[in-house]
Amino acid sequence: MPIYADRIRTKLTAEFAPAALDIEDESARHAGHAGAAPGGETHFRVRIVSAAFAGMGRVERQRRVYAVLASELAERVHALALETRTPDEAAKA
Repeated sequence: MPIYADRIRTKLTAEFAPAALDIEDESARHAGHAGAAPGGETHFRVRIVSAAFAGMGRVERQRRVYAVLASELAERVHALALETRTPDEAAKA
């Protein structure tokens, strides 16, 4: 049962009202590395497209996402690979 993936999805959706959100559990790729744990849900790749990111630089966007997911990062989630874009940026990619 993907508890942390669901929590990440719920929190990011509530905070950023994304036009697109993809959450991938990459924990299996990190088995044996720092922060890895049995059962996964320690390493995630998050791709989020939201108008809420307009006017923000890459670092500010990432800070906002980390702030929203602070409790997950303190509990089990060891690493987040983030791709944060506005709808205009996503359309050009």
